[in-house]
Amino acid sequence: MFFRSEYINIAFYALVSGGLAGIIFLLAYTISTLLPDTEKLSTYECGFDPYEDARNAFDVRFYLVAILFIIFDIETVFLFPWGASLCWLPTLGIWSIFDFFLELCLGFVYVWKVGGLEWE
Repeated sequence: MFFRSEYINIAFYALVSGGLAGIIFLLAYTISTLLPDTEKLSTYECGFDPYEDARNAFDVRFYLVAILFIIFDIETVFLFPWGASLCWLPTLGIWSIFDFFLELCLGFVYVWKVGGLEWE
């Protein structure tokens, strides 16, 4: 037997999802209006119109704020599983997450005091 009974559901799901994706793509292509104008074709960078050559470097503060956002965002993701499993954690697990949260807050206060979040 070519298809085992376990793979029939997976094959059906793949066919239905692929067919649905194809239908959505074709509908979006046929229904949409392709009317280019100068506003649509103009360049757009980071929320403002570019005013110089595209090869100019961004200010390093832009990258610092972006990296700090990613770091604090990833660290706060660890709080969600802790909150979901709070009733099953031993005392050491509870105190270790409080230590983690304290270090997260201290790092945030340090970055704030140093001026890493300031934008002139």
